[in-house]
Amino acid sequence: MSKTIKLRKGLNIRMKGQAEPVLEAARDSEIYALMPTDFPGLTPRLSVEPGQVVKAGESLFYDKYNPEVLFVSPVGGTVATVNRGERRKILEVQVKADQNVGAVDFGKADPLAMDAARVKELLLKAGLWPFIKRRPYGTLARLNETPRNIFISCFDTAPLAPDYQFILKGQESAFQTGINALSRLTSGKVHLGLPAGSDHICSKMQNAEITFYSGPHPAGNVGVQIHHTDPIGKGDVVWTINPQDLVIIGRLFETGKADFSKIVALAGSEVKKPAYCKIKLGAQLLSFVRGKLRDNPDQRIISGNVLTGRKAPGDGFLGFYDSLVTVIPEGNYYEFMGWAMPRANQFSMSHAYFSWLTPRRTYSPDANLHGEKRAFVMTGQYEKVVPMDILPVQLIKSILAEDIDKMEKLGIYEVVEEDLALCEYVCTSKMEVQDILRKGINLMIKELG
Repeated sequence: MSKTIKLRKGLNIRMKGQAEPVLEAARDSEIYALMPTDFPGLTPRLSVEPGQVVKAGESLFYDKYNPEVLFVSPVGGTVATVNRGERRKILEVQVKADQNVGAVDFGKADPLAMDAARVKELLLKAGLWPFIKRRPYGTLARLNETPRNIFISCFDTAPLAPDYQFILKGQESAFQTGINALSRLTSGKVHLGLPAGSDHICSKMQNAEITFYSGPHPAGNVGVQIHHTDPIGKGDVVWTINPQDLVIIGRLFETGKADFSKIVALAGSEVKKPAYCKIKLGAQLLSFVRGKLRDNPDQRIISGNVLTGRKAPGDGFLGFYDSLVTVIPEGNYYEFMGWAMPRANQFSMSHAYFSWLTPRRTYSPDANLHGEKRAFVMTGQYEKVVPMDILPVQLIKSILAEDIDKMEKLGIYEVVEEDLALCEYVCTSKMEVQDILRKGINLMIKELG
């Protein structure tokens, strides 16, 4: 029988602009791109050059240290350009779409009739392996590892998060096929995390163990669910994957082709009519948001949610793992008296603002930092928003001190950036908690592998 885990710590940031459960038409993007920066720890090597014609499913670049791990074009077309940064670091590989260029046919297959080696081989050839991440560290799954378990969170509690119940409707078959494929890759179980108190579309899936969770954000984070279901210790490895990415894997086995179509929510207070659109992975955001935003030149477009997403220009691209695009005011203004104003029109976790008197009101926050960086002091704020048995302040300080022994003891194996994103939001000291945590993770990988 499924169990329910109740979480009390956390924080729901009440924002205006939640996407309505309506699927609207979207313009096809002319340009698509894959960005190696979406994959922490990756050292890419190009498989193509500008002007080369590629089919959907053909490799654009690969992992230098694991050449079998391919990153493929989401569409057929011509490689338009390769954008580089410092030291010729690859930032983007852009493909100009051409409907006359087809897709690679990898052949249909039944994952339940295949062993782990054959399932892994097909995922690698089709370029779908990068959808699978490992814990600890939140990096790409390693080919030489067998995970203890595989975890999938089927709901998201982040601000303005997409509704996976709506997204997955009609795609149950592909989702089940994806679960069947993953079940071949683990020595343990495939775990599904579902919201408590709802008749979720994934509750009838087979070959998976279901656990229900209730509570504020980050209850929907897969890292929080792992912590309360089967915590990670030193030497343990589990894998994770997003629900919609699992559907793409399922479609590969059912159709024989890598179909990178996704249903993405366009949300935020700067969107006229927040809704969902069907686009392909890596689409240019300009084609997605054109004509749908309010007439305000001071806007921030975010690929992802406001806590963990990446700021993107209008001509930027949808992130590899993202199912949400958020648009909020930029907030380029100076505040007279700052936090000392007894305002009621801004959201705050504390009672410093009168907004706590209206617990159901939604707000239109912007990207203004509302203050400068200060001394890093212990206030007890972090602990209120982290529903895990770790000490977040002490963990961050151990990372700043580069004390690996303490980092291990304080739980660095259990967390990635999204798990401590609320700490950054509530931090009085304006600490860049997520960047600090990633630096600590990179140090662990460098020193311990």
